[in-house]
Amino acid sequence: MNYQIPSHLSELPIYQKAMDILVLSRNISTYLNQDLSYLRHDGSEDSDIYFSGDIIQQSESLAPEIEKAQAERFSENKYKHLDSLERLTHRLHINCNRLQHCNSNGKDYLPILQNELKKFKRLQRSWMMTL
Repeated sequence: MNYQIPSHLSELPIYQKAMDILVLSRNISTYLNQDLSYLRHDGSEDSDIYFSGDIIQQSESLAPEIEKAQAERFSENKYKHLDSLERLTHRLHINCNRLQHCNSNGKDYLPILQNELKKFKRLQRSWMMTL
């Protein structure tokens, strides 16, 4: 999927970090899916495969929430988008922790994503002060 980035947002460090997280989560999920897509001996699937999809879905939602918060004129509506952004980062962190216990070599890359999420949270705090 190719995103059309508004020119004023591409300069925001938080927006750039959100895009980095998106690319990283997609790559990690692709790597994890190769190991988790196989059926177990009893014919059941590995439930961790769903968490790998969740990190993509949640990371795809980061940038649009930043765009919406930047575009809002009323502070009450801005706070709704900021709350949504905080929930997304929290859920991303939780799903990364869940994937740490999966049966895949791809879990070795999850600390990289978690480190990027920590950086994102720091950027998020300072960015929120500017709104």
